[in-house]
Amino acid sequence: MTDEELKEQVVLALKGVYDPEIPVDVYELGLIYDIKIFPVNNVYILMTLTSPSCPSAGSIPAEIEEKIRAIDIVNDVSVELTFDPPYSTELMSEVAKLELGFM
Repeated sequence: MTDEELKEQVVLALKGVYDPEIPVDVYELGLIYDIKIFPVNNVYILMTLTSPSCPSAGSIPAEIEEKIRAIDIVNDVSVELTFDPPYSTELMSEVAKLELGFM
């Protein structure tokens, strides 16, 4: 599997993780800032949350790591949480905006 194909699998896994308070997955919400694939199928995710005081701050990154580790060829996963830049609804995909009534 190429790095690009693995990245597609990672995105599919991310689309299975939801913020419990919002009926849209973390990828479409724009919470994922970066996905990097390093040698030997190590995956790095840079992400944010909708707010620094999000009650799911512990569970969402852990669920993301779990879903990505479930991909057979993934060797290791690193999930980094950042609030710079702060989350904004402008980061949402059109799918998420439609689902949440922003369009």
